[in-house]
Amino acid sequence: MKLPAFLATLLFTSALLAAEKQVPPPGVKIPDADRRELESGAALLARDIESLRTQPKLAPLLPDVEVFHKAVHDALAHDEFFDLKQVGAAKNALKEGAERARALRGGNAPWLTMSGVRGYRSRIDGSVQPYSVVVPASWKAGDKSPRPLWLWMHGRGENLSELAFIAGKPAPDLDPGNGFFVKLYGRFCNANKFAGETDLFETMEAVRRFYPVDPQRIVVCGFSMGGASTWHIAAHHAGLWAAASPGAGFADTAVYGKVFAEGKEPPPWWEQVLWRFYDATDYASNLANTSLVAYSGEIDPQKASADLMEKVMAGEGLKLERFIGPNTAHKYEPNTKKDLEKRLGEIAAKGRDPSPAKVHLTTYTLRYNRMNWVNVDALERHWLRADVDAAVAGDRIVIKTRNVAALRFFSPFDTGAPASERIRQFEIDGTVIPAAWNKAGAQFHKENGAWKSGPVTSTAPRKTHGLTGPVDDAFMDSFIFVRPTGKPLHERVGAWSKSEMERAMAEWRRVFRGDAPVKNDTSITAADIANSNLVLWGDPASNAVLAKILPKLPIRWDAATLAIGDQKFNAIDHAPILIFPNPLNPNRYVVINSGFTFREGSAQSNAQQTPKLPDWAIVDLRTPPDAHLPGGVAGAGFFGEQWQVEDNSALKDSVRKN
Repeated sequence: MKLPAFLATLLFTSALLAAEKQVPPPGVKIPDADRRELESGAALLARDIESLRTQPKLAPLLPDVEVFHKAVHDALAHDEFFDLKQVGAAKNALKEGAERARALRGGNAPWLTMSGVRGYRSRIDGSVQPYSVVVPASWKAGDKSPRPLWLWMHGRGENLSELAFIAGKPAPDLDPGNGFFVKLYGRFCNANKFAGETDLFETMEAVRRFYPVDPQRIVVCGFSMGGASTWHIAAHHAGLWAAASPGAGFADTAVYGKVFAEGKEPPPWWEQVLWRFYDATDYASNLANTSLVAYSGEIDPQKASADLMEKVMAGEGLKLERFIGPNTAHKYEPNTKKDLEKRLGEIAAKGRDPSPAKVHLTTYTLRYNRMNWVNVDALERHWLRADVDAAVAGDRIVIKTRNVAALRFFSPFDTGAPASERIRQFEIDGTVIPAAWNKAGAQFHKENGAWKSGPVTSTAPRKTHGLTGPVDDAFMDSFIFVRPTGKPLHERVGAWSKSEMERAMAEWRRVFRGDAPVKNDTSITAADIANSNLVLWGDPASNAVLAKILPKLPIRWDAATLAIGDQKFNAIDHAPILIFPNPLNPNRYVVINSGFTFREGSAQSNAQQTPKLPDWAIVDLRTPPDAHLPGGVAGAGFFGEQWQVEDNSALKDSVRKN
C-alpha cells in the first residue's frame, strides 16, 4: 500500500534524524541474567519507595533513595549501559538504595553527614535529579556555623548517565578548604543551560536545606564544558557569587563555533539575536559584581575563550584575573592548580559584599533582570542591550540607564537603619525623584520618556521576568505537554504535530533526563493552568484548550488560513509555533507545537545548544523536519514588549554587522 506523501516524508525524516550523532550513544547489550537480576532489584526498590511515600514526613529525604532507582531503571529502559562494568555499578546502586530505604523506614538518614550522592525533586517535570556532596572532615552533625559552598559543573561527558554519575567518587575537583563541595549533575550534558541552569539553583536550594551554607561565600567553578557553564552562570548571576572560576570552556557561540567561517551559511537573524540569551561575552560587564578568576592551559585551544573574555572585559573597563598552566593542554597543571585554589580560598574566606555601594547590570532579557539590590521590571526593547549603573551617594541613589522602562530597588544596606530612613531621593538619568519605599521596594517607570515614581500601571500584558520568550524559556519551569484528542483540521498538520510531540518527549528525556509530563486536552485542571506552562499540540479542531484560548492569541487560524499580523498562509501546508502568556492565566505561558528548539544537529557541540526559534514562527510543512528545524520557516519574529506583533527591523539591524 502506498503511503500518503506527508507520511512517507515523516518516515524519511525519522531515518535522517536517526543518522545524526546520538548523545548519549547507544549502549552495549548486557547479559540476560544480569538484566533479569537488575529488573527484579529495581522492582523491589520501587515497592520500597512507594511504601515510604505514604509517610509525608519522609518526603524531603525520599529523593535520596529515588535517585538510585531512577539511575538503574533508566539505564535498563533506555539501554544506557555503556560498559559491562556498569552492571556492577547498577547492583551497587540498588544495594545502596535499599539500605537507605531501610534506614528511612526506621527514622534514620545516616548519609546526611557523609560525602556521597543525594537527590532533589525538580519543579520543572517532577523528576528526581542527583547531585553529589563532599562534606568537610571538620564538619560534624549539629554544627550550624555557616561555611563556604563550592558548586562544581562537570565537563562534557556523552556517557555520563545518572548511573555513571552516582558511581563516581565523591572527591572535590578543587580544594574547598573547610567548605562544602557540591558536584552538579546539571541534567546531563548541556553546559548548564535551560533546565541545566535551573538545576543549579534547585540543587543549591536543596543543599542549603540540609547544610549550614554561608550565602556570602558561594563559589561557582568548573572545567571544559563546566568552564563554559561557569562563564555564563558567573556573568548572568554575578551578584550571587563570592567568586567564579571558569576553567577552559567556551564563552560565546559565533567565535567558538567559527559560525561565520568562509563557506558557511550564516544562521538566520533571529538565531543570531538569540545568542544573546547565553553568550557570556554579551554579559561580561556584569563581572564587575563578583571576583572572577579564570584558568587556562597554556597550549589548550580553549584558552582562546579566556583570551576573548579578557578582551571583551577590557572593553568594559574590567581586568580579567587569570592563572595559566605552563606548557599544559586541556587540564589543570598541578602547581598552578594549587595557586588557583589558594586564591579562590582567600576570596571565599572574605566573602562577597552583601551591601555593595555600586551595582552594574547589563541584560538583553528580563530572564536576567536582577543584580544585588537592582531589579529591572521592564525593557524598552528585548534583545537589545540594556544597562543600569546605580550608586549610593549619601542619602541619594544615582542611576544611569539604557533601554530600561521600569526599575525596582531593594535596600542597598545589609544592616543598620532601613533604607526608607537612609535613602531620601533617587536621581535617574538626571531626574531627581523623592524616595517612596514600600514592601515591594522603591519602584519607578518611564512615562512619555520621563521617569516617574511607582510601578507600571497599565493592565495590558507586557513582557516581564518569567514571561519574556523565546519558546525555550517555557522549559526552565514547570510545564505540561497537552495532547490533542480531537480530529485535526488537516491530516498533514495533525501528523506533523503528532510526530513533533513524540520527538519532543523523546528529546526531553535524552537531553534533559526527565519524563515530559503529558495530559490529554480534556483532562487539564485549574491547578494545571495555575501552576504550569501549557504546551499545546495540534490545532484548534484537535486541541480543546487551544480552541478555547485561540480568540485571545495573536494568530488567526481556521481550515483555510493561518495568519499572524498582516501575513497569511495556507492552513493546509502550514502550522504555527508560538509562545505567549496563557489567556487563562497570564502569569504562565502557553506554547504551541514545540518543545525546546535546538535539535539533534546541535549534539556536536554544547555551544550550539542555543534557541533556534524566536517568539513565533510559521512552519511550512512541505519542507520536511530535519536535525536543525521542524520544517521550512516561512516567517518568524519576536513579539513586542506588550506581546504585540511588531516590526523587527531594529533587531535585524543589530546583527547585520556580522
